[in-house]
Amino acid sequence: MVVESPVAGTATCAAQRRTTRPRADALRNRERIVAAAREMFVEFGPDVPLDEVARRAGVGNATLYRNFPDRAALIHEVVLAVTSRTTDRAEEAGAAGADPFVALSRFVHAAADERIGALCPMLSGGFDNAHPELLSERRRLEEAVEGLVERAMSAGRLRADIAVGDVLVALSQLTRPLPGTACPDMDRFTHRHLQLFLDGLESPARSELPGSAATLEDLRSGC
Repeated sequence: MVVESPVAGTATCAAQRRTTRPRADALRNRERIVAAAREMFVEFGPDVPLDEVARRAGVGNATLYRNFPDRAALIHEVVLAVTSRTTDRAEEAGAAGADPFVALSRFVHAAADERIGALCPMLSGGFDNAHPELLSERRRLEEAVEGLVERAMSAGRLRADIAVGDVLVALSQLTRPLPGTACPDMDRFTHRHLQLFLDGLESPARSELPGSAATLEDLRSGC
């Protein structure tokens, strides 16, 4: 019977931790790749060459493919990251204790900064919308935004003829560049147009909206 010495056992455990826990620099590289992909998907669409993503992230192609073996894996991670970060902004706005409409407005502008407009072009083709991770994050986002909308409406600050789907659809449409354009300085237009949208949401309503409010059920069913 061979008895392993305490020193050897400690060394073995340390080696296992090193192999299972990513290094800080590896995690930073992964975050830089996702951030670069998020920006470039907004500017150029999800078919942007991956070597251009690596170049903007400041890493080599080998590093990108070590983290994301194909485009689908990178798109999945970008969608997950954008959704999660946008939900965080919604929860922060709701917890700030501000006027309910101010909280909703704060979230809308913060969601634009998180590049929520990057999502729509990626949610097509062979993208796996039903992945458990994504479904969980989407539900978390819907609940957080629904809470903001309900509180603003209950306080009489939000017009009564809209629903949470209207907010999410407008966000996705107003935070993307026009088709066929690449406008890296679009933020100066985005926040201006979002504020115009928010002014139209505030109660009392100044006009009668055509059609019916967009609900979460409408969005889930593809309208």
